Amino acid sequence: NALFLSTVADNWAMIPPGYFEEVGQEGFNEHPVGTGPFVFVEWVKGDHITMEANPDYWREEAPKIKSVIFRPIPESATRVAAIQTGEVDIVTRLSSEEAQGLLGVENVKVIKYPVTRIYYIAFNNLTTGLDQPTMDAKVRQAMNYAVDVDAIIDALFDGFAKPAIGYVATSELGYDNADPFGYDPDKALDLLAEAGYPDGFTMDMACPAGAYTHFEEVCEAVTGYLGEVGIEINLEIMESGHYWDLEATKELPPLFGDSWSAVGGEAYRRLTGALGGMDASYSSWSDPEIDRLLDEIKMTADQEARAALYGELQEYMREDPPFIYLYEPIQFEAINTRVQEYTPRSAETYFLYETWVITEE
Repeated sequence: NALFLSTVADNWAMIPPGYFEEVGQEGFNEHPVGTGPFVFVEWVKGDHITMEANPDYWREEAPKIKSVIFRPIPESATRVAAIQTGEVDIVTRLSSEEAQGLLGVENVKVIKYPVTRIYYIAFNNLTTGLDQPTMDAKVRQAMNYAVDVDAIIDALFDGFAKPAIGYVATSELGYDNADPFGYDPDKALDLLAEAGYPDGFTMDMACPAGAYTHFEEVCEAVTGYLGEVGIEINLEIMESGHYWDLEATKELPPLFGDSWSAVGGEAYRRLTGALGGMDASYSSWSDPEIDRLLDEIKMTADQEARAALYGELQEYMREDPPFIYLYEPIQFEAINTRVQEYTPRSAETYFLYETWVITEE
């Protein structure tokens, strides 16, 4: 496995097998146990997750922070007020307008950084079925041409994103700096006609609520653009926990919106998770050519040769797209200035072992 080092650099964790066997997957999800710097305390669904410093951490010292609380705050005004008043110390995935409003606020620092996350609309191969229009690559190409990604980026992100040209992020090995599909509704109409759908068709789509910056509006915009070329979308914005439950059990509709980040400098895990066959892929995507290229990537030690294989894969995925490719965002976070030794990471993973907080005496 030529990707062993980048694989172990990903978000893996050791778990106690005896405990897992005792409580099972569901029990472990409710009360996980690992070897990290913090130990799980409680999870109040929809409200917060609490962790405390691990006194038995394998490094010489326990973390300086005694406890960490993660809270979902989907409402924009509440999220901004929480960082302004010091109720929370870090707010992630701010919109550009939220970040702009926090510039100059006392005791708040705004950070902007690129992330290895790609947003997309997936074609669900399991629920699409052989009788659905999206089984035709021309239809999937048409749906890419139908969506004005640049307009979405300008309207919702003030330009702080770039169109995704495939499923490999800009900073990752083998990124292919080709042109994105671009907005061409006339070409979309021609492709739909060639595929036998001159009058369009109707299809269901789901997107998670409150999970990503402006993503509900993105899905609504995609719905509108597809409607302009005759594709009527029945959009359902789902509570994010319910959405991911359905994603895990492969019960989402034929179209669903989501995103995926990766660490280790390569997109292999993202690619296999999304496209690794009927069993491995959350969209049940199965394509022998993609399987072949992923196998070659995994077994190719030479980095330059592996990059070329990623390029070949991306070219194939433009001809036979498994997604409507949307964008790579620029991320904004707001941090209370009392927080020290905290560095945002492009994979949006949070390492707080060395972080500490200035306390009032």
